[in-house]
Order: sequence, then structure tokens, then C-alpha cells
Amino acid sequence: MRVLLTGGTGYIGSHTAVALIDAGHQVTLLDNFANSKPTVLDRLSEITGVTMDFFEADVTDREAIDSVLAHRAFDAAIHFAAPKAVGESIARPLHYFNNGVGGTVTLLQAMDRRGIRNVVYSSSATVYGMSDELPFREDAPTEVINPYGRTKLMCEEILRDLRQSDERWNSIALRYFNPVGAHPSGLIGEDPQGVPANLMPFVAQVAVGRLPVLRIFGDDYPTPDGTGVRDYIHVMDLAEGHVAAVEHLATEPGHDVINLGTGNGISVLELVEAFERVAGVPIPTEVVGRRRGDGPASWADATKAGDVLGWTARRSLDEMVADAWRWQSQNPNGYPD
Repeated sequence: MRVLLTGGTGYIGSHTAVALIDAGHQVTLLDNFANSKPTVLDRLSEITGVTMDFFEADVTDREAIDSVLAHRAFDAAIHFAAPKAVGESIARPLHYFNNGVGGTVTLLQAMDRRGIRNVVYSSSATVYGMSDELPFREDAPTEVINPYGRTKLMCEEILRDLRQSDERWNSIALRYFNPVGAHPSGLIGEDPQGVPANLMPFVAQVAVGRLPVLRIFGDDYPTPDGTGVRDYIHVMDLAEGHVAAVEHLATEPGHDVINLGTGNGISVLELVEAFERVAGVPIPTEVVGRRRGDGPASWADATKAGDVLGWTARRSLDEMVADAWRWQSQNPNGYPD
């Protein structure tokens, strides 16, 4: 298949590009470099031995998206392009709705004009909110508690309504839990702009000396050690889940929502201890107040992904840490400009 990846040079998009190439598919990348750098393209070529088609464009730009879709006879799109920080979404809700929802509508309209109606959507476990019905199953009630999660749920509903109105449309919304780690080569990985909003890159930057101390947002949650518990999944497992999803759409029409996670909850302190053990580097910590929008615990019931897609997360926490550390230690300042 030929697959368009919007946000294709971002953290998850770049790793998915590698997984698609490894699976024998052709890939075209689209990105505006809002949260990535052009260096990623060279790194992808080095890993895969393939120079992928690339278009620098914003997913909200109708004319640009039309031009890209006219370039190739695409079989499907995997839509990553959207901002993704909970805290930023609370501060800048209009930015999130314009890009997250508006960009999705613009892409879907352009796809419809070209007769491309298979799409895998990058959603999030954030849509489950702070429910205590753990582990989260796909049929659990949704309870969005921030604009970021609301954009994800709204786009899921758009895809569901689109399928109901026109059975030529096929889609899968993948609800990610917490992607971490990096490609084992150390050539691509997570390179957040500014202070990391997610735990693993924060820990890695402290380990490499880029940041002085890890801030732990609350140690008084109703969890075994008082710190937040999350389902951390290796980014390459996540990438392979996208391959399974886009291949599934080629033979099984319809719309579905599927969790991608390990089914295991890991606390902040457990992750820090694993990093210190695997990397052999001490991580100084400082407990601060809870962060607005964070819940105590979240982990997946990933049964459906196995049943529907034949996919299961395979990589361990130690592998997640080792690959994250390899990336950060080889690239202490992230991607070069």
C-alpha cells in the first residue's frame, strides 16, 4: 500500500514510517515541522535505506493538502498531525481546536475529493478522563477533562458519523496510552520542544544533564506509592499497531476504536527506578504539587487489539528505558537544527 502520514516527521509518525517500510509499504510524509526538525528525514533514510516522499505543509491548509493528495494514488492515510500537550491545550484551546479538529476536517474533505477513504486516526486514552473503572476498555464511558482530550473525542465522533453517512469510509481510531522509548538504532526518538510535558523524556533529559531535577507532580494519589500510574508502551510497538490497523482496513471495512497499550500500570517512581537501574545514572527528583488535568491512574485493556488486529505489545519496560537512554545519550540536545 501507499500510505500518507500527516505529522510524519514527529515522534510517533517517524517511528511508524520505519515500521511501514519494514512491512513493505510505500510512505509519503507530510509535516510543517511545528514539533519536529528536517534532520528526521535524513535519519529515516539512514535507518530504512529509502528516501521517502516528503511535503512540508500544514494540515489546515486546504490547497496544500489537495496538492499532496494529487501527487500519488494513496490507499490510506494515518493522521498524526495535531498538537498534543494537555497543559498547553488548557492554556490555548483555540489553537487545539483549530489544528486538532479543523485540520482533521480539512484532511478528510481533501481525501473525499480524491476518493481516498481509509484512515487511521491518532487518538488518545485521554478520552477516558479520570474514571476509576480500570483497566479502560473501549466501551468504557468517555469523560474528557481538557481541550486536548476533547479534540480527540470530537474527531473520533466525526469518523463514526462519516462512516454512518457513507459506507465507503473506513476508519480506526487508535487510543494511545503513553508512548515512550525510541528506535533501537538511537537515530530517531522523542525530541520535545522546550521543557518536556511527558515523563520519560523529562527523566532522560535529567539523566543526560540537560535538566537539573525531575519534578514529580504529586505523591499523594490513591496509588501504591502515591505517584501517578500510567500504561507505558514502546513507540515501536505503537508503530507496529498502526501497521496492523492500516492493513486491517484494506480487508475489513467499517469504523472501530481500539486501545494500544500494554495492559500494565507503572508508577512514576517505578519508571524512575527502572531508568536508574538500566541506564546506571542517578535521577534527582523533587515532589511538587499535582498538575492540573492529571488523574491518578490509567492503563489499558488491550484485548481488543489482539482480537481484531492480531497485535500485542511485545517490548518490556527495560527495553523502553534502554532505547530511550540510547537515543538521549547519543543525542543529548535532540535533533540538530
